[in-house]
Amino acid sequence: MRSKKPRDEETAALSGIQSWWKDQCLCARAVFKWLSVALLAGVLCGVIGSIFHIGVHHATTLREAHRWLLWCLPLAGFAIGGVYKLTGTSGQGTNSIIDEVHLGKGVSLGLLPAIFAGTVLTHLCGGSAGREGAALQMGGTIGYHTGRLMRFDDLDLRVATMTGMAAFFSALFGTPLAAAVFVITVASVDITYHVAFVPCLTASLVAFGISLVMGVEPTRLSVVMPEMEVQMMVRVAVFAALCALVSVLFCKVIHQAERLLEKWIPNEWVRAAAGGCIIVALTVLCGTTDYSGAGMEVITAAVERGIARPEAFVLKLLFTAVTLACGFKGGEVVPSFFVGATFGCVVGPLLGIPAGVAAALGLIGVFCGATNCPIASVFLAVELFGDGGLLYFAMVCGISYMLSGYTGLYSSQTILYSKLKAACIDVHANAAHIERAHRASPVKSEEKE
Repeated sequence: MRSKKPRDEETAALSGIQSWWKDQCLCARAVFKWLSVALLAGVLCGVIGSIFHIGVHHATTLREAHRWLLWCLPLAGFAIGGVYKLTGTSGQGTNSIIDEVHLGKGVSLGLLPAIFAGTVLTHLCGGSAGREGAALQMGGTIGYHTGRLMRFDDLDLRVATMTGMAAFFSALFGTPLAAAVFVITVASVDITYHVAFVPCLTASLVAFGISLVMGVEPTRLSVVMPEMEVQMMVRVAVFAALCALVSVLFCKVIHQAERLLEKWIPNEWVRAAAGGCIIVALTVLCGTTDYSGAGMEVITAAVERGIARPEAFVLKLLFTAVTLACGFKGGEVVPSFFVGATFGCVVGPLLGIPAGVAAALGLIGVFCGATNCPIASVFLAVELFGDGGLLYFAMVCGISYMLSGYTGLYSSQTILYSKLKAACIDVHANAAHIERAHRASPVKSEEKE
């Protein structure tokens, strides 16, 4: 009579094979699902993102050819408010997209045409804003509704939203790896949504490829980085600390301007008109249109030629704060590039750092401090400038991230761990009573959990 032990072993082995096969089938289905949504979102974001890029470019060209369009900025504010009212998206923005990733609150399809039209009008009439806020909002909207089309559940819709965000960002800037890493780390600092990496990267590459076919040139800046040496590393470390302070100033001014103007001018229509008039007056007083639109020409001059006005970074911050606080659309990231690059171009030589090199380091350092995304910032530096100064860029990102505190561009962004010790704090960027992060201890944090 055969013993039961061999039979039990055969049954266990068969069960193990069945379990393995089941796991492989589930993985295959997941891969197919995410590649499907990535391809669809990538194509949509690539096409719409390229059209958007071309639209903003033509709006900028038209504004430069017809300077009188600047005087239409107050009217553009009214038009933007009307578009948001018609689409039922008043008050929605990048924070709404981040809330979908966090909480699954959903995204209105009307946000897509609203932010598209609002950003183009802002650039057409000389408002000071970027494009990435629009990219994240339009991409997130496309990704979310692509997931709904595929009947995804709530958790998968959040990943689909991130997929669209990465794809649209990549289509505009031509930085697919930085776009993917930025999106999976920006919503919750200290948490990386690894499940979203493959779909985000795939969608980013697809959108990037389509943007190239449609004639959108990727953003690339040329700078010769110095060799690694102790003295230069010390100088760069000091400069990185200054970048952290500038990033804090940038975020504080942007948010305070919004609060104060909403308090002083409660009516959004009057606020838009007043903001347009302020920007027109400031432009006339400055005697230059350098601070209108995104300002990529100024950024390029700072990095590649080492040229920038000493007051440029302060004025760009002021222009951007008023523009966004009064309801005009675009984004804060490219203005943070402008502020960082011009600040570095002016201050870097005082520390013995070549102006162009300091401009490149400042661009990345201020962006990192403002977004709290050090790893994505390093990848962004490599894709924008090449890997010649990788260690310098990494140093700037690390120091700027650590010293920038708990401020951030996006108030919906959560910071889960203290930057000073291994302690859970779980706060929103710019939240009140953030100082408790300095008092927290690992033991107390574990007890709370």
